[in-house]
Amino acid sequence: MKKTFALAALAAAAFALPAHAQTEIQWWHAMSGPLGEWVNDLAKQFNASQSEFKVVPTYKGQYDETLTAGVAAFRAGNAPHILQVFEVGTATMMASKGVIKPVGEIMKESGAKFDQSAYISAVAGYYTAPNGQMLSFPFNSSTTIFYYNKDAFKAAGLDPNKAPTTWPEVVAAAAKLKASGHKCPFTTSWVSWTQLESFSAWHNTLYATLNNGFGGTATRLAFNSPLHVRHFENLANMSQQGLFVYKGRNNTPDASFPSGECAMMTGSSGLYARVAKDAKFAYGIGALPYYPDVAGAPQNTVIGGASLWAIGGKKPAEYKGVAAFFSFLSNAEVQSASHKRTGYLPVTMAAYELTEKSGFYKQNPGTDVAVTQMIRKTTDKSRGIRLGNFLQIRTIVDEEAEQIWSGKQSAKQALDNAVKRGNEQLERFQKANKG
Repeated sequence: MKKTFALAALAAAAFALPAHAQTEIQWWHAMSGPLGEWVNDLAKQFNASQSEFKVVPTYKGQYDETLTAGVAAFRAGNAPHILQVFEVGTATMMASKGVIKPVGEIMKESGAKFDQSAYISAVAGYYTAPNGQMLSFPFNSSTTIFYYNKDAFKAAGLDPNKAPTTWPEVVAAAAKLKASGHKCPFTTSWVSWTQLESFSAWHNTLYATLNNGFGGTATRLAFNSPLHVRHFENLANMSQQGLFVYKGRNNTPDASFPSGECAMMTGSSGLYARVAKDAKFAYGIGALPYYPDVAGAPQNTVIGGASLWAIGGKKPAEYKGVAAFFSFLSNAEVQSASHKRTGYLPVTMAAYELTEKSGFYKQNPGTDVAVTQMIRKTTDKSRGIRLGNFLQIRTIVDEEAEQIWSGKQSAKQALDNAVKRGNEQLERFQKANKG
């Protein structure tokens, strides 16, 4: 009898023992709204696919706030395992010795299957070190595209099935939209990214010397060329005539398109999730406009969005979890579903081909624009832009451009000032990161 009770007690104790504890992987990100829901769903999907690891996503504010929070947490010794950093923070992260652990290294040490050539070259190349090692994992890669309101086009007597392809066509369409009563014919988010960075690559023109910073930290800004000045003079004229309405910095203007307030907009392909969800009108997607008299245009647009960086100083078991999560995110089915849902680029060719085979691009015209703009062969002038103190440079561009829209400064003065002030930031970064 005593033996029976003892066995029963042992059995009860065995059942009471906790199951093998999962290794938690902390993931700090900057996605809110529909994109925040997407990030949470990815973590849930991964967590349900296996039992060894648990990814815990945490929203830390906008891109710049998330980067600041990550750096502060690293200094305090409580950094997350994975930090989402927008593309302008890439050079800063690369220069942060000891802060990061290269993704290529993590995948190799964990024995995870990892083929860098599987990723779209313009995407992978941006996050790859000079020695060929991938430093961060391409996650939500976007590029600049053109959105337009088909219903507003119809009302203005414009062809709703034809997006303006050149800047003169944008001006003409904006004039017709204004004449039909539209108070905001055209706007843009991320002024520096859309109107200078992507604009430069799209026109195969340097934004900065030394191949836009890929050639070293001695790079200096070059976006006050006659072509850049001409473009900003045109935008200034549009602003004065009420054809271009400035709606603020960064992604603040994003709400103005899906709400129907603005009829045309240049912005991130990642805005697609919000447009698809909120727009109560027929909309179209087109390629970034260009100047037809510029030789070599259009070329390709540059990468935007963000990548996932693994933070240094973690345990091998935790890095194994990071590698497992990155492998999951690289899966063609997962990539394709994310691309369809968000408008971000599929970061592998396999995911792009899978999406194409599914008929998604035919059913949703324009959703392939971001991909076709990026998978073209790049040049030394169009591969991307990788600068130190890039966030500060973008802020300088915003400050100087706002002086144009308010009529306080000419386009040439503003761009000259932005180049001068931006170069001071580059000099500081160069001195701080010698060698």
